[in-house]
Amino acid sequence: MRFLRYAGLFVVFAWFMLGGIGHFLNTEFFVRIMPPYIPYFLYKPLVFFSGVFEVLFAIGVLIPFFRKWAGYLLIALTIAVTPANVHMWLNPELFDIDENMLLLRLVFQLVLIGIIWWSTRVPPPNSQAPQSG
Repeated sequence: MRFLRYAGLFVVFAWFMLGGIGHFLNTEFFVRIMPPYIPYFLYKPLVFFSGVFEVLFAIGVLIPFFRKWAGYLLIALTIAVTPANVHMWLNPELFDIDENMLLLRLVFQLVLIGIIWWSTRVPPPNSQAPQSG
């Protein structure tokens, strides 16, 4: 069980660290996926804002004292970016990505939320899993 929790933490860390860095290396992609009901002048600030917090919260899951709160914040952030992923799924022709892959990504978001929750919780007293504060 300990290995699985560490594996979960690794997945969470890698997903958000790489994704957060991607917001800065491929900003235009993230700007393109913004839902049209968000005012255009907010696109880049929101992309940078979410990228910064993805990186910070990814680092947070590595620090036992912050792990639980970083998990809560990553769940909130994952929910907050869901409209962009739904927009992509509803408009696959705008992104040249297979609609089924976009649907799979939405399903993976639910799985990811479960992994975040499970891997960042304080384990039962008899467990040898990573501790959080």
